[in-house]
Amino acid sequence: MTQQTDTQTVEKTITKPANIDIPRYAVVFHNDDYTPMEFVIELLISLFSHTVESAKKITMKIHEEDKAVVGEYYYEVAEQKTAEAITFARANGHPLQVEVEKI
Repeated sequence: MTQQTDTQTVEKTITKPANIDIPRYAVVFHNDDYTPMEFVIELLISLFSHTVESAKKITMKIHEEDKAVVGEYYYEVAEQKTAEAITFARANGHPLQVEVEKI
């Protein structure tokens, strides 16, 4: 004798309001004469998930243009990444300036 089990599938539709844009924010590194480029590259790789190549390009842009966007995030994430970058820089004795800018 075979036992049969009834199974029901429930579908749930989630709709999000149309035309709502959640603002994005840029994390910006500023150039200084004291923070080594190698440290900035390491920070971009470890904290901002850049490849070695993209980290080197961004670091050169910071050096040549005095600042560069290192990542774009929602506000809370941008604030957290900024705080982590500053904390890591200070813990290693570097005065790296990092800020959040609305895009």
